[in-house]
Amino acid sequence: MVTFKIALGVLFKVRCNGLDSFLIQKTQPTYMFCRVHQHFIFPTDLIDILFTTKPVWKLNMIRSIIYLTLLVCSTMTLPLANSQETNHHWSQFRGLDGSGIAEPNARPPVEFEVSKQTVWETEIPGTGWSSPVYTGNKVWLTTSISSAASPAEIAEKLKGDRLAQIKTIASSVELHAICIDLNNGKIIHDVILRKIESPEPINPMNSYASPTPAIKDGKVIFHFGNYGTWCVDESTGEVIWERKFVVKHSVGPGSSPVVFNDKVIIVCDGTDLQYIVAVELNTGKDVWKTDRPPIRASDGEYRKAYCTPIIIDVDGTQQAVVPGAQWVAGYNPDTGEELWRADHGSGFSITPMPAYQSGLVVFSTGYMKSFLVAVDPTGRGDITETGITWRSQPKKAPNMPSLIGHNGKIYAISDRGILRVLEAATGKVLNEQRIGGNFSSSPLLADDNLYLSSREGLMTVVSCSADLSKIATNKFESSLMASPILVGDDLLVRTEKKLIRIQNEK
Repeated sequence: MVTFKIALGVLFKVRCNGLDSFLIQKTQPTYMFCRVHQHFIFPTDLIDILFTTKPVWKLNMIRSIIYLTLLVCSTMTLPLANSQETNHHWSQFRGLDGSGIAEPNARPPVEFEVSKQTVWETEIPGTGWSSPVYTGNKVWLTTSISSAASPAEIAEKLKGDRLAQIKTIASSVELHAICIDLNNGKIIHDVILRKIESPEPINPMNSYASPTPAIKDGKVIFHFGNYGTWCVDESTGEVIWERKFVVKHSVGPGSSPVVFNDKVIIVCDGTDLQYIVAVELNTGKDVWKTDRPPIRASDGEYRKAYCTPIIIDVDGTQQAVVPGAQWVAGYNPDTGEELWRADHGSGFSITPMPAYQSGLVVFSTGYMKSFLVAVDPTGRGDITETGITWRSQPKKAPNMPSLIGHNGKIYAISDRGILRVLEAATGKVLNEQRIGGNFSSSPLLADDNLYLSSREGLMTVVSCSADLSKIATNKFESSLMASPILVGDDLLVRTEKKLIRIQNEK
C-alpha cells in the first residue's frame, strides 16, 4: 500500500490489484477516479468528480489530478522494476540461484481449474523436457522434432547394445529454440538450430531437448549435449556463437548450462570422458576446462552423470558444486580450480541438482541405491573422511527430481512419489508422506508450499508445515516432465505438448 498526499491535502491510496493494475481511491468520501492498466491511465469517474465538485475546487482538483497522474506514472515503474528483478526473472534451471524457491512475496494459485484460470496456452511442437526460462516479456524453451526410425534403422543402431531394451531412436531430429511472448503466448521466434541425421539412442524417459536454457545480458544459451551449444540473441533470435562438446551420453543429454558472471559453465560427464568447461558468454571461447576426479569403475555406464552445477557462497567464496559418478566436487567458477572432492561411493547417472542448506551441500548419489549425502564445503583437497557429515537410508532418495533446501530442512520427492523432510544439519528424518504418482520434474517452493508435478499430469500442492498436509491436487491433460516456474504470481507450466500460464482466480 502506497499513500500519496496531493495539493488539495486529500489522501489518495494506490493499491496493487494484481500484476498489472492499480486502483486509486479517495479516502473520504471513497470513490474511484482512475485505473492504471499496464502503462496507461484510464479515467473512469473523472467527469463525475469534476461536475459534482464545488466550482471553487475545480481548478485545484484538475491541477491535483494532473499532479497525481504524473506522480503515479513516474512511480509505478518502481514496483514493476522491482518485480522484474524478483518475480519477473527466472533465467535458468531452478531460478537464478538454482534453489527452486520463489521470491517471498510470490502468491501463486494453489487450487485451480486449468481450463478456467488459463491466461494463455501455446502448443509446442515436438518433444522436450526442458523447463521454460524468461526475463522481461520473453519466454524461451527448447524442443526436438523427430522423424520415426524404420525397423531396419532401429535394429542396426541398437545391435550389440546391452541397454537396447531401455533405449529408443529416431531417424533424424531437428533441434529448436522457441521464444514466446509472455503476455499473450504467441510464438515470436522458432529457431532451427540444427538437424541431426541418425542421432544417438536415448532413454524413452529422456528427450533430445531436456537441458534447460539460461539467459544473461540479452543472450540465451541452449545446450543439447554432444549435438551442440548455441548462444542466441534474445531480441532477434539470431545465433551469436556455436560450440560442440562431444561426449557419449549413452541415454541422451541432461545437464543444463549455468551462467556465472560472464561465463557459461557446462558439465560433460559422459561414459567416455568426464570434464567441466567454462566459455565466455559473449564469444563462446574457452575460459577453462577441468577434468573430473578419477573413477574406479571401468564400465562407462557407471561413469556417466547428468547433474547441473549449483553456485554457492561459502564464507564469501563462490563455489560451483557438481555431483558426478563416485565423486562430488567443488570448483572455483572463475578459474575451474578444484577446491575439494568427496568420494560418495559407487553412485552414477546422477541427475538431481543439490541443495545448499545449514552450511552443507546435500545431494543424491543416483543409481543403483540412491542415498542423500551431506558434505561440508569448507574443506580443501580430498575431504571424504572429514567432510561427509551424514548419509541417509538407501533407496528413498530421488534419481531425477532435484532437492529443495529451506529453513534448515531438505525436501526430497522420490521418483516414486515419497516426500521426505530431513533436518539439513543432521539428516534426521522429520516427516515422510506418500504423495502418489511418479516424478521426474523438480519441485517448486512458493508461499511456503511445495508444488510437485507428476508424470501422470497431477500437480500436488503440499504445505511445508510439520504435517506436510496436502492442500490441493490439480489435474493437467498430459504428463508433467518439465519443472514449473513462476511469472509474478502466475504459474508457467510445460506439459507434454503445451506451455500454459495459469493465474489466481479473480
